[in-house]
Amino acid sequence: MQLVLVRHALPERVDGAAGGVADPPLTPLGLEQAHRVVDAVGPEVEALYSSPMARARATAAPLAAALGVEPVLVDDLREYDADAAHYVPVHEMPVVDPAGWQRIVDGLLPEGVDVAEFTGRVAAALERIIADHPGRGTVVVVAHAGVVNCWLAHLLGIDRPLAFPLDYTGISRVLAVRDGRRLVRTVNEIAHVADLLTRTAGSD
Repeated sequence: MQLVLVRHALPERVDGAAGGVADPPLTPLGLEQAHRVVDAVGPEVEALYSSPMARARATAAPLAAALGVEPVLVDDLREYDADAAHYVPVHEMPVVDPAGWQRIVDGLLPEGVDVAEFTGRVAAALERIIADHPGRGTVVVVAHAGVVNCWLAHLLGIDRPLAFPLDYTGISRVLAVRDGRRLVRTVNEIAHVADLLTRTAGSD
C-alpha cells in the first residue's frame, strides 16, 4: 500500500494559551493550502487519518469532505509539542526563538524531548495503520513535520530526527511492501502550493 503523509497547513501563532495548551487553528492562507491538498492527493483514497491537533484536523477537513469520509483521529500522531502553552510557526522562530531555530537547523528536536520515545510512538502508530490496510490502496495521514520527519529518518537510518525541510502541506510518500520493507518514494512534494508557501524547515 501507499502511505501519503501530509504536513498540516499554516497555523496561527499562539503566545500563551488561556487553557494552558496551544492548539491553534489555521490562518486564512493555511485554509487555502489545505484545499490544495484535495487535488494533489486525488480521489483514489482508501482511508484518511489525522492527528487530533486542530491544525491537522483543519488540514484534513477539505479532503475528508471531498471523499465523503470522516478522518480517523490517532492520538499517537500528535506533535512532540502537543502540551506546550505557546505555538510559534517555524518560519518566525529565527526572530522569536533563535536557540530553538538553531536546533531545527541542526536537525534536532527541542531539548527535553525523548527522541527514541517520540519516534517509537509515531512509528508504532503508522505501522498499525499499515497493518489495517494490507491491500494496494492509498491511505492519507495528515500530521506534523516532527511526526513525518522522525518516521522518515527512522526508515532511512538517519541520525538527525529533523533531517528534511518540510513545507506546509508538503506531501511525502512511502510504499509499505508486504515483506516488511518501507520504501520512501518522495519527500516534501510542494507543486500544489508552490505559490502559497511561507518557506520553512524542520518541524512545528
